[in-house]
Amino acid sequence: EVHLVESGGGLVQAGGSLRLSCAASGFRFDDYAIGWFRQAPGKEREGISCISTSDGSTYYRDSVKGRFTISRDNAVNTVYLQMNSLKPEDTAVYYCAAGDPTVVLTTTPLHPVPYDYWGQGTQVTVSS
Repeated sequence: EVHLVESGGGLVQAGGSLRLSCAASGFRFDDYAIGWFRQAPGKEREGISCISTSDGSTYYRDSVKGRFTISRDNAVNTVYLQMNSLKPEDTAVYYCAAGDPTVVLTTTPLHPVPYDYWGQGTQVTVSS
């Protein structure tokens, strides 16, 4: 059974940092691209970052470039999202997702449609 479990969310002041983790099981983690998405109340889910498989290519939404860093550790089936200089507008539920890289990376890595598996999300709240 496929599982993606996010952790590391919480409440932080503006300017602070959080590191989210996405632990995967039940599928060949090394073979999947992993994306991070977020959804704020009343808004659509938006892609914020993606990391490919073997070559480690990364993609970021413009609004998080220079502040967020995605990485993966295939030895422990985990992807991380280091979030620095957080802003109140980063407040949302953050989700990780796994998708076939031949689909994800040749279409739109930051669009949710190509992703097959999703976690339940972790809340990030940034206070001003």
